Amino acid sequence: MTSTPPTTDRAGTDTAIETHGLGREYGDTTALHPIDFVVPSGQRVALVGHNGSGKTTLIRMLAGLLDPSSGHAEIGGHTAGSIEARSALSYLADQPIFYDDLSVLEHLEYVARLHGRDTWVDAAEDLLERFALTDRADHLPSTFSRGLKQKAAICLAFVRPFEVLVVDEPFVGLDNEGRDELLALFDDAHELGKTVLVATHELTTVAASERVVALREGQVAYDGSPATNLDRLVEGA
Repeated sequence: MTSTPPTTDRAGTDTAIETHGLGREYGDTTALHPIDFVVPSGQRVALVGHNGSGKTTLIRMLAGLLDPSSGHAEIGGHTAGSIEARSALSYLADQPIFYDDLSVLEHLEYVARLHGRDTWVDAAEDLLERFALTDRADHLPSTFSRGLKQKAAICLAFVRPFEVLVVDEPFVGLDNEGRDELLALFDDAHELGKTVLVATHELTTVAASERVVALREGQVAYDGSPATNLDRLVEGA
């Protein structure tokens, strides 16, 4: 059984992510210089760069969680942060946040139903099993360790329908088994035609991507196919 969600019934588009002069400043500091960035539907992209290069800023603007200082972004032709864009995009943050009084299973039901997935139980059970959380389904994820929180957040990202998956440094705190399961979910999503954008330093993810975008000091330093010297690309971006 695959845990990757089904295609939504929203009208499709050939472009999953598009930015026009998208930039962000914090006072006198420029976190992301205005960029034009297009990701076709179904493409698998790795976003790399040192800490502070602008990766999280870009991702949070795509998810509609951070307002740009200039330009705008679109998800499937809809303004980032709009109801339509949020319906199409599943966001896995680098620092998961949970409700204090909901169990893992209650989180899964809430997220799945919020996004119109009524037949969520089998998918939720499969995800919990894959990430060794079945025995913790009734526990509060707000009390979990960093690694267990990350596993619970991954389950939430994949239990709902989406067309675009945007992920920020998902491997922090994961054990080897959790890492392998997440990589398999990325593969499943890509095979089903979903768009996958992952900010990471994990070389396996970079190598498996069709495209690598490297940011340096808030600007695009590289945009193309995975380089043969991946270590240099990731660390030297």
